[in-house]
Amino acid sequence: MEWADLVDFACDPRPGATLGLVSGQRRQGKTFLLEAVARAADGFYFDGHAAAEAETLHRLAERFGEHTRAAHPPRWQRWEDAVDALLALGDQHPTPVIIDNFPDLVGSSPALPSVIHGAYRRLHQVRRHNRARLILSGGTPSLMRRLFSGPSSLHRLASLELLVRPFDFREAARFWGIRSPRLAVQVYAVVGGTPAYRGDLVCDDTPTDPHDFDAWVCRTVLNPRVPLFWEARNLLAEENHADRALSHSALVAIAAGRSTPGEIADGIGVQLTDVSHVLAVLQKRGLLHAEPDAFRPALTRYRIAEPLLAFEHAVAWPHRAAIEQDDAANVWQSARATFDSAVAAPCFAQLCRDWATAYAGSETFEGEPETAARGAASGAAGHTRLDVDVAVRGNVDGRPGVLLSVGLTRWNETMDIHHLERLRHALSVLGTSGEDVSGAVPACYSGIGFGPELRAAEARGEVLLVDVARLYHSE
Repeated sequence: MEWADLVDFACDPRPGATLGLVSGQRRQGKTFLLEAVARAADGFYFDGHAAAEAETLHRLAERFGEHTRAAHPPRWQRWEDAVDALLALGDQHPTPVIIDNFPDLVGSSPALPSVIHGAYRRLHQVRRHNRARLILSGGTPSLMRRLFSGPSSLHRLASLELLVRPFDFREAARFWGIRSPRLAVQVYAVVGGTPAYRGDLVCDDTPTDPHDFDAWVCRTVLNPRVPLFWEARNLLAEENHADRALSHSALVAIAAGRSTPGEIADGIGVQLTDVSHVLAVLQKRGLLHAEPDAFRPALTRYRIAEPLLAFEHAVAWPHRAAIEQDDAANVWQSARATFDSAVAAPCFAQLCRDWATAYAGSETFEGEPETAARGAASGAAGHTRLDVDVAVRGNVDGRPGVLLSVGLTRWNETMDIHHLERLRHALSVLGTSGEDVSGAVPACYSGIGFGPELRAAEARGEVLLVDVARLYHSE
């Protein structure tokens, strides 16, 4: 999808210079895509990095001279001259002009967005035939938008805003070459869908089969000699907020199962205002997702967006000293149960929610799924809270937000009829509280399998059953 969008933008034959913004978290493959587009369309690519303006202009001129095969590179003293020359590459035909890591350049040249805006204004006035396709890349979407807000209004010129996302769970399994669905969930719970982790950080070391998973963890993510071991720290080291220690504590609390701001604050013993600030910063950086409770929209629940951070703070963080002393095997033996309950199980639950909205067939639910979230169904005062792992809402006959399904997920447990009874009770409680449950399908999602009574209920059309094979290979 990202490749097609970039190629369409770079090769657009219509007259007029255009601007594209490409963003995404680190190691998602932005640079790989941009370099490939530059090669495919004979475009110009420049990898910016933090440096003094004069040094950057010198490097840019050297690269420009190589691209144009000039006898001598230009001597640019100002960004105005450099930007005009770069955009002039599109005078004859559509030409992608790609500047990667753009925010690093703005750090030493704050006026650069305004310079680009001025160059576009001149082009649109006097050289409307120009077909430069300038692509600026780097950072999260919020960071890129912030660079182009205010007086420059550069964001209004952008005809492409592309977010390079991690692979989803099915794409990740194919990328890692994993055929076993259960193994695919386990690996995804460690490395998620970040493509660079396989090549750059573990040197293409992949688990050969489900029996190799434990050994793979010990020789990669719990191995201080492998770059993946340090990556979770690097994700937070890049943040500039004042209290990094509080961020670590908040992530530990979330990895332990606390999801609301109040639960997180109580878990780490700090004021709600302090933890709310840290949660907002981590969310802004794309490291946390904030989602409304399925049944109480005013209640926000947080989950860790990057699986490697969840693994780090549930498994590795408490045992860092032992791991760094080459005791990974013993650490993993003692932490394996924590991995299953605090890392793999929540990851599996999220994959089930993703399946419900992205892969479930058109006949799976009595409506078009739009959202899937976790929530707590509460009945009369004093009654036990009923947690629902997968509450699917969607459109039914033009009515949005209709409850289509309530589901439970169990990663390491064979599900049976008592799970269905629990879902039926939850539906009864929700119906009593005013929720329309007339078309809601009970659903059980298991990483192990289902008992005979539950299979019999499925045959009678009373419950939807989803195992890991269906999660990865079926609707």
